[in-house]
Amino acid sequence: MQSGGTSTKNNRRAELPTIGLAEEVIKDLEELKAKDVDWQGKCSGTVYIAGSESEGHFELINKAYSMFSHTNPLHQDVFKSVANMEAEVVAMTAALLGSKEKSSGGQICGNMTSGGTESILLAVKTSRDYMRSKKGITKPEMIIAESAHSAYDKAAEYFNIKVRRVPVNKEFLADVKGFKRCINGNTIMMVGSAPGFPHGLIDPIEELGELASRYDICLHVDLCLGGFVLPFARKLGYPIPPFDFSVKGVTSISSDVHKYGLAPKGTSVVLYRNHEIRKHQFVAVTEWTGGLYVSPTIAGSRPGGLIAGAWAAMMSVGLNGYLDSTSRIMEVSKKIQRGIEEIPGLFVIGKPNMTVVAFGSDVVDIFEVNDIMSSKGWHLNALQRPNSLHICVTLQHTTVYKDFLKDLQDSVDTVKANPGPISGGMAPIYGAAGKMPDRGTVRELLVEFMDSSC
Repeated sequence: MQSGGTSTKNNRRAELPTIGLAEEVIKDLEELKAKDVDWQGKCSGTVYIAGSESEGHFELINKAYSMFSHTNPLHQDVFKSVANMEAEVVAMTAALLGSKEKSSGGQICGNMTSGGTESILLAVKTSRDYMRSKKGITKPEMIIAESAHSAYDKAAEYFNIKVRRVPVNKEFLADVKGFKRCINGNTIMMVGSAPGFPHGLIDPIEELGELASRYDICLHVDLCLGGFVLPFARKLGYPIPPFDFSVKGVTSISSDVHKYGLAPKGTSVVLYRNHEIRKHQFVAVTEWTGGLYVSPTIAGSRPGGLIAGAWAAMMSVGLNGYLDSTSRIMEVSKKIQRGIEEIPGLFVIGKPNMTVVAFGSDVVDIFEVNDIMSSKGWHLNALQRPNSLHICVTLQHTTVYKDFLKDLQDSVDTVKANPGPISGGMAPIYGAAGKMPDRGTVRELLVEFMDSSC
């Protein structure tokens, strides 16, 4: 792993060219881009927009970005257009997630961020400071299911918060009873996912909301994947359990526009039930020689072009467009789920609510299956506890799902006939890492790998 990263580094430019390349740099960019893998239709998640990147919706959001690529919402007095677009993106997202319901309280507010991780970081930081102000908690703890996104561990490390991680129940959902047992005087928040990244399952948000209300603590709902699918899936008649601000006890929500919202990468929204909570997200500095300073998000300067791209995406697609895209991806997701269930030796994990289908095997090494799939050009996500894979279905898959199922069947058959790792495959690494009892060593491996590759 390290040698691969080092060899890549050795080919990187380390100094500025003596004479600038001017427009010739575009040729270099084209050559660099040509080295990327053929991602169209072959990746789990990753690219959520259908079609070619040089036409249609891709072309539209790229044009919107280029029109505002020089703008920065930090300077609201100058770029009033961007500030207005951000406010509208937030309001439109909030409307999808319960702000129009009487039970929401009518004060839903929020901001745009650089992605789901920043939205989560801000929600955790805000909950910490809000609960410190409200209850005087100085040794904060938060409760998450083991299926919750790793961004919560990052937030805990950044903001000095203790994590209480609760195993999922037999349905692979957040265990409400387990959460209740972890609540104490230092608890600031709980986290529910709708759906969780690993298995595409919606945690019991309504039950968690009741628990949060009873103990007067915050509840964040991770809708990074589901925010632009679940509202429309519900309208289409799919049995979607409660998940948004209509649920009493939900204090914050994160929802990515750059996933199923079909916006440019780097666009997400963090929402709060009211302004009293959101005020704890902001950082205000009064004693700086540079003047008075206040910032809503982790970044100071932010790319206005991304805000314009998100606004253009939402406005161009519209309610009917999102209903149509949701109908298509939900239908294909169910076909993939049924197709996997029909492959002898594979099983689907839980009962997927949305567009993520996770699957494992008691017959073959699922990571060896993944290596064979990788050799066929597919890029799936490898999971652990249990060892499994998942595919996050996007519009890119609506025309190739039959190819996916055929290649998966062939890969399973290949591993059955020839068990054992293939040369250059990742199965031994995943398998060894999953079995190592010393998780500190696994952590060191990950850190060394990252240090050698960036």
